[in-house]
Amino acid sequence: MGDDSEATGVRPGRPTKNVLELDDVYWGGTVQPDRLLQHFKREGRVSLDAASKIISDGSTALRQEPTLLHVSGPVSVVGDIHGQFFDLLRVFKIGGDPATSKYLFLGDYVDRGFFSIECMLYLWALKIRYPKNIYLLRGNHECRHLTEYFTFQTECTYKYSRWIYDECMKSFDCLPLAAILDTQFLCVHGGLSPEITTLRDIELIDRFQEPPAKGPMCDLLWADPSAEFGPENEEPSTPFFSENAARGCSYYFTYQATCRFLENNDLLCLVRAHEVQDAGFRMYETHYSSGFPSMICVFSAPNYLDVYNNKGAVLQLGGGALKVKQFVHAPHPYWLPNFMDVFTWSLPFVAEKVAEMLHTVVKSTDGSDKDSEDEEVPIEEAASLRGIVAERESAGSAVSERGDVIRQKIRSVGRMARLFSVLREEREGILKLKGLCPSGQIPCGTLLGGGSVEDVVSSFEKVQAADAVNEKLPPQVTPPTPGSLLRKATVAAGTRVDQALPHPRSTERNPPQPSLSGVNGTPTEILAKSASFKADRSSTADDKPLSRSSASTVTAAALGSLANTSHPLKDRDSGSTRGSRKTANGAAVIPD
Repeated sequence: MGDDSEATGVRPGRPTKNVLELDDVYWGGTVQPDRLLQHFKREGRVSLDAASKIISDGSTALRQEPTLLHVSGPVSVVGDIHGQFFDLLRVFKIGGDPATSKYLFLGDYVDRGFFSIECMLYLWALKIRYPKNIYLLRGNHECRHLTEYFTFQTECTYKYSRWIYDECMKSFDCLPLAAILDTQFLCVHGGLSPEITTLRDIELIDRFQEPPAKGPMCDLLWADPSAEFGPENEEPSTPFFSENAARGCSYYFTYQATCRFLENNDLLCLVRAHEVQDAGFRMYETHYSSGFPSMICVFSAPNYLDVYNNKGAVLQLGGGALKVKQFVHAPHPYWLPNFMDVFTWSLPFVAEKVAEMLHTVVKSTDGSDKDSEDEEVPIEEAASLRGIVAERESAGSAVSERGDVIRQKIRSVGRMARLFSVLREEREGILKLKGLCPSGQIPCGTLLGGGSVEDVVSSFEKVQAADAVNEKLPPQVTPPTPGSLLRKATVAAGTRVDQALPHPRSTERNPPQPSLSGVNGTPTEILAKSASFKADRSSTADDKPLSRSSASTVTAAALGSLANTSHPLKDRDSGSTRGSRKTANGAAVIPD
């Protein structure tokens, strides 16, 4: 424990309550990353002005860089961080002082860890202070959709404000998407795309937006190598790209697709992150002509989510040499999963006692008749009791049914009591499982399955299987459109919907559009289908604006009702309401 504390600079003690003001962070007019570092080690926070200034200045530095960076070595390549701030400090211990050493981060700085905002503010401060030594790429978690579903939005709101979260989202839109290292290595977060055949295709991507659910930008952030990646597992007829069912978007790409892309662009290797690795890294099959690994995956969040027990790794490239440095996780201050408060955490203990009391009450009700059989009854009451017994015998079937109902209740309450007992007895394992589940709901049947909860998190493979559902693009609820809100308002006001607002989208003006989901074939074939898809979309007529005559039929009462209706999704810059569209798998996506 002493060695770990020395390596990370963590010291036991209470978190500091001091807040660094803007002048403290920008001492002498220049951002001071070292001050932030020491302050964050003590779980300190900065003022809203200081946080906003760091994010804004970092965005300015990122905005000036191209979508495809060109970096010369030597450089340390870092994979996913996921809010593990104290493990990030170990990365800098391995790679050296950021003032004199270069770093290329492949994205996923936030979400699922407890110190995401600290990771972001510190990395952005380093980028401001040392712009030629710190290079930051975008990961799939640097977006509004995932940070709202996972933990970053909750963390920002809890530690700072929703306004800071919105500023972070705008800054994420400025992050570059890829980098060429020493003219030999293509570095991205996810993988390849059927719509990207040359490096120029990457340079032409408009990155200043929320990542879409399909297309080249999505693929750079979400794509994965196929499970059969390798020359011995792929047939000549195997398509280069196939639908990525595990992610719910983008593609799987093959060994042949990777080698073809590297050859066409005179590259040596593809370097990516995006997938947790037990050893912290993985070197894939070598290129058939160069003998060098065709792809390398690096993951830099050791003991991911505090349950994976994996190692972290950093790649050091430059001077014609490749080194891999592994490291284990560092101790960090404890937080309850999903920033749960102590009252919520204590509910299983309270619920267990309540269930026990309820079980006792219901059980005593069922056994009351048996207990009364042994009681001595006075003579004067015998006649009346005989009448009661006769009535009970005549209604025996009804009593039997009532007894069955009570016994069923006893079994149900007993089952519930057992569930809460397991919650209390294995609370540490339950908390670990909750760390895997952004919704706070552990896998169905875990508490009543008869096995130990710890068994679910006993190995890397079992944890990975339990966490697989969180690797998929989360579902997104379709927001109400202005038309749907108006229709609700007019119905509430007693106005006919068809008179108040005609449906803005008719099937005649919006024919079914082709989808690229699940397309197989060579990149050339898929690009041709992509061009056809774009042509079909461009030929689709735009929606016509609402006419004066139809709008005038909306009554004043309806408009008053609409004015009191809040819209959950609005553009964060202009306040305009956005529409939605459906992906091929049925998930609604909000264009940004």
